[in-house]
Amino acid sequence: MTIAINDSTLQPAYLAKLNAEQRLAVEHGDGQIAGPLLVIAGAGSGKTNTLAHRVAHLIVKGADPRRILLMTFSRRAATEMARRVERIAGEVLGRDASVIADALAWAGTFHGIGARLLRDYALTIGLDPAFTIHDREDSADLMNLARHEFGFSKTESRFPTKGTCLAIYSRTVNAQAPLGEVLGAAFPWCSGWAEQLKKLFAGYVEAKQAQNVLDYDDLLLYWAQMAVEPEIATHLSSRFDHVLVDEYQDTNRLQASILSALKPDGAGLTVVGDDAQSIYSFRAAEVRNILDFPQQFARAADVIMLERNYRSTETILAAANAVISEASERFTKNLWSERKSSQKPKLVSVRDEAEQANYVCQAILAEREAGTVLKSQAVLFRASHHSGPLEIELTRRNIPFVKFGGLKFLDAAHVKDVLAVLRFAENPRDRVAGFRVLQLLPGIGPSAASAVVETMATSLDEAMGLARYRPPQRAAEDWPAFVSLFSGLRARSGKWPADLEQVRLWYEPHLERMHEDATTRRADLMQLEQIASGYASRERFLTELTLDPPDATSDQAGLPHRDEDYLILSTIHSAKGQEWKNVFVLNTVDGCIPADLGVGTKEDIEEERRLLYVAMTRAKDGLHLVTPQRFYPHNQPARGDRNVYASRSRFIPASILGAFEQTSWASVHAKDDPRHRPEVRVDLGARMRGMWK
Repeated sequence: MTIAINDSTLQPAYLAKLNAEQRLAVEHGDGQIAGPLLVIAGAGSGKTNTLAHRVAHLIVKGADPRRILLMTFSRRAATEMARRVERIAGEVLGRDASVIADALAWAGTFHGIGARLLRDYALTIGLDPAFTIHDREDSADLMNLARHEFGFSKTESRFPTKGTCLAIYSRTVNAQAPLGEVLGAAFPWCSGWAEQLKKLFAGYVEAKQAQNVLDYDDLLLYWAQMAVEPEIATHLSSRFDHVLVDEYQDTNRLQASILSALKPDGAGLTVVGDDAQSIYSFRAAEVRNILDFPQQFARAADVIMLERNYRSTETILAAANAVISEASERFTKNLWSERKSSQKPKLVSVRDEAEQANYVCQAILAEREAGTVLKSQAVLFRASHHSGPLEIELTRRNIPFVKFGGLKFLDAAHVKDVLAVLRFAENPRDRVAGFRVLQLLPGIGPSAASAVVETMATSLDEAMGLARYRPPQRAAEDWPAFVSLFSGLRARSGKWPADLEQVRLWYEPHLERMHEDATTRRADLMQLEQIASGYASRERFLTELTLDPPDATSDQAGLPHRDEDYLILSTIHSAKGQEWKNVFVLNTVDGCIPADLGVGTKEDIEEERRLLYVAMTRAKDGLHLVTPQRFYPHNQPARGDRNVYASRSRFIPASILGAFEQTSWASVHAKDDPRHRPEVRVDLGARMRGMWK
């Protein structure tokens, strides 16, 4: 049920800056364990501030912070939330607030919390507490080993690649759906391999268990399976009085089942999200989780709407509301703002993608001349490759830019090498880590690496097994140093993070041998050591870094310095949660938004509509939706110079055009366009023939 607003002006000082709806959400239950609460927080409505105030209010009212579970979708978000809680609670509790905020120990991501709980209950559920966690690339490598062992890499017709196999496995686990259903809906080209995939996945699971490794999905799957055991479920539930979840619209069925097991009656459960911003179905996120939440429990959940927007002008919100109002199912809300403006969002028609790039560059430079720095402007697009023509034009005009979605630390080869050494020392049964590390040594190939791992596995002590192995002659020179390093790491003879320094010093000669840009890569490893100093142990460092890696630096040559100005380029998915003064959305046409591949079902179309809504609500003052009349379909095979004629996105029908300022734009540089041809006609063939007369 939707709660009515109490207009009482009696309120604590730390709640004074909240609006009426935010305060209602914060004070729900007034610090006591109340029934389930759903907070529908529209874009820019102060969601994070509201959730932080609710946590702080619970603590101020006497809730034990050690019994509060707060789950976000990034570790950074959890850290920021804890800082806010400390600041807010500090207004009431003074110096004691920092002690209480530090006791808010159960704040983190679903995967991070899952990893901690699994270590707590490891012996109860048959896990070795020393398990290591594979990232996606390592998981794909292990999947590939299973493919080879089953002979699926040599089938007569092409078997799905390791990455596709892992994606199918992950989707099946997180969506809690039968394999056949997942194949039919998301991987129809793989439907003929259903039986082989079942066999492969069974082998993959056995390999993980034999090697004492878990992948990302296991952190949720084991947690969910653990929670269906009555005794364990009761114990788990009793550990937390209050469970709060951010970005609930991005949860999948597996995560929803975990919450149901933690709080089967919904008591003490608060979820915050916005159904209109559910755009991650490709990661198995399920919008029905938030749509169905109010009726999920025996007692209907209370629903509070946060509709006041603190980000955008009223005209931008009017257009965004008009777009999302066409959705077939949603929580009815209309964002509003006190930020008045006479400038409507612009719907700009251009000839093609080249002209689109010219328009965006010219508009961005004009805004810059008017005093808006480049960092306050962003260009958003449906898919990463859609920015290609724009990137060329930005480079030509010497406009610096940064594109969201660069490499992560764990994607950089040299960082993966160093982390693999630590993981292999932490868990010698981790064959993927072992294979990677051993093959860093000259003279050690796949066969020798396999022999080493097998020798270690059959020895009473892994370090002794390693020392007993006789390496090939070409590896003899480097072998003693590696054995010494591994033995020291296993014995934990050094203090953390001194372990990491030892690994780096051992690895540096190999870095010099394998990479021309070794100096730059070494700087990454030094940065990794600084990061490591913030973790209490090697095990905690490996777990947290795998689950939430920071950005790398070495593979982003040309990135502007922090004190320089630069434009932001980003996919819409990566832009969620961000905001800029001016936003440009490329290719707002059918075929891009919605994408050709995103119009298969009603659900697909609705998610594409929400994607446009998310893009529009990133803008604070200026919004430009650009619609090229011709564009090149990047998702189709190359067909020479063929382009298609595009129509304005179906999500902006004629009935809502009044919310936009429509304009056409023609480049003043049209004469410089290589496709511009002079009117004169010359018969060069006749001239060539005449040369020989």
